Parts: sequence; structure tokens; C-alpha cells
Amino acid sequence: MIDKDSITGVILAGGRGSRMGGVDKGLQNYRGIPLAMHALLRLGPQVGQILINANRNLAAYESMGVPVWPDALPDYAGPLAGFLTGLEHCETAYLATVPCDTPKFPDDLVARLAHALEQADAEIAMAATREGGVLRTQPVFCLMKAELLDSLVAFTSAGERKIDKWTATRRCVEVPFDDPLAFAGANTLAELQQL
Repeated sequence: MIDKDSITGVILAGGRGSRMGGVDKGLQNYRGIPLAMHALLRLGPQVGQILINANRNLAAYESMGVPVWPDALPDYAGPLAGFLTGLEHCETAYLATVPCDTPKFPDDLVARLAHALEQADAEIAMAATREGGVLRTQPVFCLMKAELLDSLVAFTSAGERKIDKWTATRRCVEVPFDDPLAFAGANTLAELQQL
């Protein structure tokens, strides 16, 4: 059984927020608290250590009381850059990733991913939800072995930026979750109001 103390969690808050008019999504309030703080409070009990990946408003994120690291890759290179940043600063055997804009992800997310990773002898366990009978992956909700750092450095150094293209090269297991609404994110201000 993978112990939670051997898992570092990273909250991905490094995006441009372009679909939200360029605002910093992680700092948008949901029920009076910044979205990234919701993610922090939900992920914290599931992991041993936690950090935030952000590329602007670093002081605001640092005020949440955990280490904050910007992307090592330039130009807002997407979630894979956040994975890379997390792996570079991960001092545990595993890294769990969640986006900053999904405040209701499952309380047992990391435990279920860890169980599946071990059972399948996989390198990456990724959440998936059933929508209309089709299993749809939620690639930013994943648990990976920290030893994948070199693989991801090589992949991104070649100019690649797509999560599914990288995970397709690794031993990956999809972990079904019943409630798609638990993974509902706020990509726009309208979606934030719907939450």
C-alpha cells in the first residue's frame, strides 16, 4: 500500500486563464475563498507534502502557506509544464496533480489512484469519468511515479506539450469515478457561477 507520506501533491495554477478573460483562475473566489485554497484544503489531507505551481501573483499563492514554484518551461506551456515543475520539486516517491479550478474533486482521489497504480503495476494512474456511457479521462487528476522526471524532461525538451501524448508512452491505468460533477471545473466566469 502506498503511504500518503510518500506522495507530494501539486496544485496546477500556472495557466493564463484565457477563457476567463486572462484573470488568475486560482485566485478567483468560490464561496468566499480562492479556488486554489479550496484545492489546497481538499488535497492536503490526502498527501504528505503539497506545493503550488503558479506563474504570476506568486505572493498571493505563497500567502496560502505552502511552497510555490513557477514553470521551468517558458510561455505558459500548459499542465505538462506543471507536472514537470512538480516532479522537479518532489522529494517523495510519487506526485499527485490536481488543477486549481475544480473545488469538488473526491476526498478519496489520491487513495483510489494509489490503489489502482499499485494493483496495475502502472507508472501513472489517471482519473476517468463515465459520460454518456463513454469513459473520459481527466488527465490533470493523476498520480505518477517521481522517477518519470527524466522521461518528461526528454519529452518536453523535444517541444512536446500534450499530456495524453506523453502518458501514451508510459504504463498508465485509468481509474473510473462515478460522479462527473466532482470533476467540474471553472474555465470561464459563467462556469464558476454555475459551481
